[in-house]
Amino acid sequence: MSNGIFSQDAFRRQRFLVTGGEGFLGRHVRLELERAGVTAEQIVVPRADEYDLTCQQATRRLVQEARAGIVLHLAGDAGGIAAGREHPGRFFYENMAMGVHLIEAARVSGVEKFVQIAGAGAYPKFTTVPFHEGDFWNGYPDEAQAPFGVAKKALVVMADAYRSEYGFHGISLIPTTLYGPHDCFDLKTAHVIPSLIRKVIEARENNQDTIVCWGDGSPTREFLYVEDAARGIVDAARSFSEPGPVNLGSGHETTVKALARQIADLCAFDGQIVWDASKPNGQPRRCLDSTRAAEAFGFHTAIGLEQGLRATIAWYRQHRSEALATA
Repeated sequence: MSNGIFSQDAFRRQRFLVTGGEGFLGRHVRLELERAGVTAEQIVVPRADEYDLTCQQATRRLVQEARAGIVLHLAGDAGGIAAGREHPGRFFYENMAMGVHLIEAARVSGVEKFVQIAGAGAYPKFTTVPFHEGDFWNGYPDEAQAPFGVAKKALVVMADAYRSEYGFHGISLIPTTLYGPHDCFDLKTAHVIPSLIRKVIEARENNQDTIVCWGDGSPTREFLYVEDAARGIVDAARSFSEPGPVNLGSGHETTVKALARQIADLCAFDGQIVWDASKPNGQPRRCLDSTRAAEAFGFHTAIGLEQGLRATIAWYRQHRSEALATA
């Protein structure tokens, strides 16, 4: 290894600590690691009831016991607009504490590579589309996501500061809104795609003529299929090591109103979609420029929005009891 870059053989021999490894993104990243030749025995996934990552002592114990060369920090406390409004303090504290303790413990233990995941909600509320990484620092996030976003901004700074002072090989990836199989379908915390899928399917089953959605439908969003995100994360872990945030996006921007109609059509719901403009819209527009990731480690997407939506809807219908049991 040199400067946080691994050959394929060296990467396959590494031991990995994957926080959030049982979660939505984490399970797909683990599968991608296995596709890259990493055995399941080389992947350490901590249990929340055994290691409280908001506790410095527990986090240090985890990193020491894991003996990992690469840490993939995927754990986070986040959700849609409703969850952000309800738990701003928790979202700030838990995301900040987990990141601070893990980065420091990784440094102390001599971890060779640290990969952390931020989120597009950390970008300023009003950012020129498409979002370039240089825009990351040019303003305050949307109010509903500011506690999460500011915490993640600070952790990007921390990783870069540790690189400068200690030679710490930490990278910060910013995927846009993810969706796909195993997503969260809890209407209190879910992001827009799983929330809409659940609402539409339940409305159709209950013979309802309408569903109600937050805002006025005008904001735009970019969505990234979770398998594409997982591949990008693993590729970056192997072959990228530079400071600053790095975008992972699909390059496709759509309005929330058009998205809702598309999901309704794919689920054969022909009822009315009512928009509750008394509820917040969130960030007006969001679409990332992923040129840096494409040039630095060959990032690209393989799954378009319609294909990804069909796969997510099919998974939800087939695994509905599983999805709702964890909601």
